[in-house]
Amino acid sequence: MKFRPDCHQNEVTDEQIACHRRSFLKNAGLLATGGVLAGCDSRAQPASDKAAKGAECAPYNVLCEDITAEKYATSYNNFYEFSLTKDGPSRLAGDFNPHPWTVRVEGLVESPAVYDLEKLIAGCHQEERIYRFRCVEAWSMVIPWNGFALHHLIKKLRPLSAARFVEFETLYDPKRMPNQNRQVIPWPYREGLRMDEAMNELAFMATGMYGKPLPNQNGAPIRLVVPWKYGFKSIKSIVAIRFTDKQPLNSWHQIAPQEYGFYANVNPEVDHPRWSQASERRIGAKASLFNPRIKTLPFNGYGEYVAHLYKGMDLRKFF
Repeated sequence: MKFRPDCHQNEVTDEQIACHRRSFLKNAGLLATGGVLAGCDSRAQPASDKAAKGAECAPYNVLCEDITAEKYATSYNNFYEFSLTKDGPSRLAGDFNPHPWTVRVEGLVESPAVYDLEKLIAGCHQEERIYRFRCVEAWSMVIPWNGFALHHLIKKLRPLSAARFVEFETLYDPKRMPNQNRQVIPWPYREGLRMDEAMNELAFMATGMYGKPLPNQNGAPIRLVVPWKYGFKSIKSIVAIRFTDKQPLNSWHQIAPQEYGFYANVNPEVDHPRWSQASERRIGAKASLFNPRIKTLPFNGYGEYVAHLYKGMDLRKFF
């Protein structure tokens, strides 16, 4: 793990908290250094002490920044299917029942079908990853997610060689998600990734956070987390995965293409019309009078692992 050179001691998570979390995860079998190479393998062996220690230093884990308090991460977020306010989803999603849950797999894939979620992800290598989360509205968090690398699931599903993109779709059910009765966006919500983005080690399918199952307001029972992109790319409550040879039309690009690109990579040099992207407000952090915001990093600080995906592209044009 390479620590940020500007990381100070007071930014580091308290040692007792970190050790307690790692002990819990180790006992729960959630710590490991990486996924099974050939997809979701139910024969995977439990992580050894050595492997568990390696996971603590995995390059995608943000160990030199304070983890956002759970109370903020679960009560301040966007989920327009329930509400347009930040606290609305946590107030209005309590009665939402994410069980049972099915996921449609369709398009350019060997075995298109409707899968029970538990069977779909059975054997997938579970782990915890601590990622920065950056919203296009210029606020951010540091969140410990539980789940598995997206590429393991994709390998298990076996898309055809012609598949160049993967598209995701959120549940559309106005009875259970009452704000879908309003034409806020063209429902259902859709997002997509280029296949090489989806196969990158950092792309993650989250089924939990803070060592617990995903709360309803955070996208239960399964969501995407793409830490180098703005938060609207990390689609929640997924009910469909579609493999295609054409670039999907993601919802926000459909609504306002001049404001929301397909790629949505965190880029401090390209401002949104309403929000400067040069800096961000860390939710729950103690902001000083002289430093109320923090500098936004290209690709949200993950450029070492993803910048090669966009070599030769004009990142102002393909925003």
